[in-house]
Amino acid sequence: MKAARLYAVGDIRVEDIDIPGPLAPGWVRVAVAAAGICGSDLHNFRTGQWITRSPSVAGHEFAGVVMEVGAGVSQFTEGDTVVADSRFWCGECPACRSGRHNICHHLGFVGEICDGGFAEQSALPARLLVRHDPALDPAIAAMAEPLAVALHAVRRQAIPSGEPVLVVGCGPIGGLAALLLSHLHDGPVLVCDRNADRARLVARVTGASNVTLDTESFRDALSGRVLRYALDATGNIEVLMRVIAHLGGGGSLTLVGISHGRIDLDPNMLVEREIALIGCHAFSSELPEAVAMLPGLADALAKLIDREIAIEALPQTYERLLAGNATRLKTIVRFARNECRP
Repeated sequence: MKAARLYAVGDIRVEDIDIPGPLAPGWVRVAVAAAGICGSDLHNFRTGQWITRSPSVAGHEFAGVVMEVGAGVSQFTEGDTVVADSRFWCGECPACRSGRHNICHHLGFVGEICDGGFAEQSALPARLLVRHDPALDPAIAAMAEPLAVALHAVRRQAIPSGEPVLVVGCGPIGGLAALLLSHLHDGPVLVCDRNADRARLVARVTGASNVTLDTESFRDALSGRVLRYALDATGNIEVLMRVIAHLGGGGSLTLVGISHGRIDLDPNMLVEREIALIGCHAFSSELPEAVAMLPGLADALAKLIDREIAIEALPQTYERLLAGNATRLKTIVRFARNECRP
């Protein structure tokens, strides 16, 4: 079968490899229909930060069709359409026993510690699969995992009714967070990104106001209201400091982007202005809820897809995305012959 395997920093290859071997008890074989390229895929390719085995089939945002179930699997049958959970958790540590699988002491991710979805077939534990509506376009279904990440961030912040909220960074997670806020929150939503085209796209799809990180822009967008809540999906240290400086007292900043570097921060500023910093890692139990939301969000999600590619084009697509040459939010690898829709 065709698969894209990461060997080392800057080295991903599309190859013909053997299909996954005999299924272990509790595992399921999936014919991959569509897989999304995540920013963490690109980060790992560029830095090697999470390379723990080589080569490894990359990709953790994917949807497909159940081909075979292993011993002891009763919740799925051949032909079920499913999406994958990206989190490979141990189930035994204190965090897992408390239900916090996203902060498992031994947490790894599909596509890193086990082979992922940039292949015609993938095998995963049944506990990492969620069934979805077979009428759903697989490209939309493949966006369930990042939608769950965005939903977790939005829910963690718990923004009070009517309050304005700023989303900084209109990449996939920031854009999806803005989309969710436009549906789940009743206050003004502001979006900001240094890529003006991408910010305009997200604003147009979500109905948010497109702003820049300056007082005048906020004043014009909010008509004098105070901005107390923000979600950062950039991880940029300079941006984080600028956002904190703009926040009014009594609010919070949610951090969901991968950062490089450290913040030089006086904690007294947080104390005296009662500003909370909220860290968000992957998602907790939101994936089934995100899957259930997909049909209602499908039209908007389709507008955020940059392009669909064949697996053979993945290495060149990595280079294009790292160069910043995407006009929309998400690139999808499509395995057309594995689709299953009525």
